[in-house]
Amino acid sequence: MDNITVLLAEDEIALAHIVRESLEERNFKVILCANGEQAIEQYRKFKPDVLALDVMMPKIDGFEVARQVRETDAITPIIFITARSQIKDVVNGFEIGANDYLKKPFSVEELIVRIKALLRTKRTHDNITKASKADNEPLKIGDILFNPIKNTIQHNSGTVHLTARESAVLYQLCQPNMESVPRKVLLQKIWGNDNIFNARSLDVFITKLRRHLEADPNIQLINIRGIGYKLVW
Repeated sequence: MDNITVLLAEDEIALAHIVRESLEERNFKVILCANGEQAIEQYRKFKPDVLALDVMMPKIDGFEVARQVRETDAITPIIFITARSQIKDVVNGFEIGANDYLKKPFSVEELIVRIKALLRTKRTHDNITKASKADNEPLKIGDILFNPIKNTIQHNSGTVHLTARESAVLYQLCQPNMESVPRKVLLQKIWGNDNIFNARSLDVFITKLRRHLEADPNIQLINIRGIGYKLVW
């Protein structure tokens, strides 16, 4: 994972420069932005590998930056870096489309570990996409057609566009013979870590997928207590 480009949006100047210098010492390329407006402009210009966004920023906050990025880009990993730690803020961030959440104060080493884990996840999704292209067939789940290439599910009622993370979770749940999938497996394969914040993120995505799959009432995404999940139809 050489030459990783990180867009770092942080309005605390001293902290921003410390993080940038620490990342650059480890061979990362860093695009530093002092506010959300710059972050959107630089994202569109350079298309970085990952975005690390402070939530509370001048002009446009990190949540709004993520919303605008996710309008056209479901794949590029987004990490929120913030002192806000209430559960509702964490959940809000994940629902917008964030991939991870890092609380201040933090170590640069932890940030690097999380960046690399997210990029491994992205690579896994890319490999899934390549395999699906080779098969050239969407997956049939009950009366729903799931296309992991386009990140869509189709039903008579219409087409739903999934985020890359939703698509990756659903793909893992589409096991032969409708086998159950352990939570830990989902977290390790898709998030790269089974810590408590990623576990909460998984809960959010499972809830969203259940809503998406309601188009076919015969489909059930079952929570198997102490084990994980099973998709049945």
